[in-house]
Amino acid sequence: MTVDTSPLDDGATYRIKDVLRLLKSAERRFSPVALASSMGAEDMVLIDIVARNDLSIGVFVLDTGRLHSETYGLIQEIRAHYELPIKVFSPTHEALEQFMAAHGPNGFYDSIEARKACCAIRKVEPLGRALAGYGSWVTGMRREQSITRAELALEEWDGRNGLQKFNPLADWSSDDVWTYIRANEVPYNPLHDFGFPSIGCAPCTRAVAPGDDPRSGRWWWEDAEEPECGLHVKD
Repeated sequence: MTVDTSPLDDGATYRIKDVLRLLKSAERRFSPVALASSMGAEDMVLIDIVARNDLSIGVFVLDTGRLHSETYGLIQEIRAHYELPIKVFSPTHEALEQFMAAHGPNGFYDSIEARKACCAIRKVEPLGRALAGYGSWVTGMRREQSITRAELALEEWDGRNGLQKFNPLADWSSDDVWTYIRANEVPYNPLHDFGFPSIGCAPCTRAVAPGDDPRSGRWWWEDAEEPECGLHVKD
């Protein structure tokens, strides 16, 4: 099964072939491979390419316990649409209980330190468990998304998790992503239609105005120039 590139121009076709080539390289050199999906638009492109080409790449989602209902709905839709097994990893109850005892359920609003502690419990620690036993992992990150990702490589060493990391869409634009989604009728999170270019936990994500920084809807209450959750911090 191959990607249908007939409705796309030559540039888009070459971009898709480059992504497929990189994913196959990951399979060949660093198997087994896992795709980390937040169920955002970029991840939908990658899931579609993996499914259409019958790649041996596992897909997992980090269920923080605070995701939007639309995101949970999309997980179910993707399972049925592609007939793909999607692994779900959640934070430990003990860690959540300790955080809430110290900060309350919404204590992440109080300080950057508290928010990062929440992200560490709900995202970073589960990611470590999700990647256990894999030789490499794949993300949907793009350079255009934020200044922290401006120098993003297509392939890099993830020292924190001890495995190779691939970012096949690093040089794609937002238009490239949506051209692929529309041409191939890829399912996507309906929140994208309501001003959500970046979708994370419900309390930490809001819609942005047209033309605003795509990441400005994440942790907007913080006075930070480089908002990240800690999943992609280099050690």
